[in-house]
Amino acid sequence: MKRPLITSTNLDQKAYQIIKDMIENRELKPGEKIPQEKLATDLGISRTPLISALKFLEQEKLVETKPRRGFFVRLFSLEELVSIFEIREVLEGLSARRAAHSITASQCTQLRKIFEPFTKVSNITDYQAYSAADRKFHNLLAEISSREFLSSILQTYNIISLAYLYPTREGLIRTPNETIQEHIDIIEAICSYDPKAAELAMRFHLQTTAATLIEEIQSDKSLRKEVNNR
Repeated sequence: MKRPLITSTNLDQKAYQIIKDMIENRELKPGEKIPQEKLATDLGISRTPLISALKFLEQEKLVETKPRRGFFVRLFSLEELVSIFEIREVLEGLSARRAAHSITASQCTQLRKIFEPFTKVSNITDYQAYSAADRKFHNLLAEISSREFLSSILQTYNIISLAYLYPTREGLIRTPNETIQEHIDIIEAICSYDPKAAELAMRFHLQTTAATLIEEIQSDKSLRKEVNNR
């Protein structure tokens, strides 16, 4: 994808947001080296603001530096992702509760439209489209319910959650068929102006995903133990 040239004087902030969007949209994938020279050329900037932007992203744990190798999109362990989902459960539960207090009719329409295409099929196989819808849903909900600082925190945690490297799932930990009804339940609770139900539905959604990760960790440990005992 051709990136827009940066013309603002605030070059590092512009570069920061563009690279962050690229990570969120999985144009730069977990574990992948960030091509600094190509990015600087594509964005029409020098290496200095680009490095500054990458250091901002490193502080947010989205990027890591490897000595003598450069900057990489951070790849999180399963244990780290469980911790992220535990944090998301608390913060997004609060976000859903707030949204149920303040959401407007037009915002409800926006939320419902996000997953509408997927409710018309019995087996959701377009992981890329569903992953994009999932990101849009969580980010829009944060915008509806949160003050600016919390919205920014939630966006970063949502991006980190995409660091799950499953080749065919576009960062999704559970399949769309498993989570579609959970998303609909959250939306309906919020649009029914039921704060308690909205928070519980969101927390259940994220708890269930964390439980899936924990099961995978335990399965990996059991497999390694079996191999070592042979």
